[in-house]
Amino acid sequence: MFVRALSLEEGRRLQKITRIAKDPVKLRRVIVVLMSAQGRPASAIRTLMQVGDDYVRQVVHAFNERKFEALDPKWSGGRPRRISEWVRERICLIARTTPAEWGITAFSTWSLAKLAAHLRRIRLVTSISPQHLARILKAGGVSWQATTTWKSSDDPDFIAKMRQVLALYDTRPQGGRVICADEFGPLNLQPRKGRTWRPRKRPRRLRATYHRDDGVRHLLGALDLATGRLYYRIRRRKRWTGFLAFLKTLRARRPGERLYVICDNYSPHKRAEVRSWARGNDVELVFLPIYGSWLNWIGSELAALRYFALNGTDHRSHEEQNAAIAAYIRWHNQHTAPKVSFAASSPIRSWTSYPTKVA
Repeated sequence: MFVRALSLEEGRRLQKITRIAKDPVKLRRVIVVLMSAQGRPASAIRTLMQVGDDYVRQVVHAFNERKFEALDPKWSGGRPRRISEWVRERICLIARTTPAEWGITAFSTWSLAKLAAHLRRIRLVTSISPQHLARILKAGGVSWQATTTWKSSDDPDFIAKMRQVLALYDTRPQGGRVICADEFGPLNLQPRKGRTWRPRKRPRRLRATYHRDDGVRHLLGALDLATGRLYYRIRRRKRWTGFLAFLKTLRARRPGERLYVICDNYSPHKRAEVRSWARGNDVELVFLPIYGSWLNWIGSELAALRYFALNGTDHRSHEEQNAAIAAYIRWHNQHTAPKVSFAASSPIRSWTSYPTKVA
């Protein structure tokens, strides 16, 4: 018996499957169908493919009846699970608890081996290997994660201040310019860990012994949202005089425009002399909510500066380190674009009150 007559489109599709199929079972079935379509009898196909006559006939019959659907293998489910679905859900719940909740004070977190022993001790399972336990947890959406922290804010005007900042991000004021300002540092002279492409198991080595003989530096940075450009100054100390001088350079760059400078609640930013100068020079200082520095858009840009310009380096002088920072910021300003869409899909957009607990 032979496969039915194939159309030109079916023939092309079968040929394509022979080139891209990764499943050996599907590839073998396609070859059987193609050989049968070329007029080769089942005995010849059996000899070439090293399969039985019954296999060839089953593949040909199935393709004649179900077309391309017959080429995909239908794997059986295997033996029944020894651990029921209810027990699997229970295991995932227990994994999300701490040992202390079960009266175990010897350790504060589960390892796979300790969790498996605990499951046997409470007789939820009779036996389970750490490897199988890991598969159950993965299927249940439970993964090994680092603990994170949440800094709670006691600012009574948190929502109002946050909405003011978001409004400036979303709708730029006509005749004005929004600038995000922040400090970055301290900039020490020390080897910094980083990541780089290297031969396998041959990481780049940096010295571990160093001395901080030349002090530290501090970077004052500003992000112009209208252009995406970064501006900066590097100073020996963080003082209100340095911040005021930096504001004056920003003011000189954009004459005739009102500047909205978003900054945190660091005391030099709120210095009386700074506020007085701002009022007299068409500069509005927009302060973030307390413990709301993550609302400052420049934070992500300064994190990128640290990652690309400083991580993995071992500068021996501040001049060398400052040159690396300057080179990165020049590159950034040549490849930047206006900043739009801050946290567009974030839950903060729907906050009506400050959350006391973050999941």
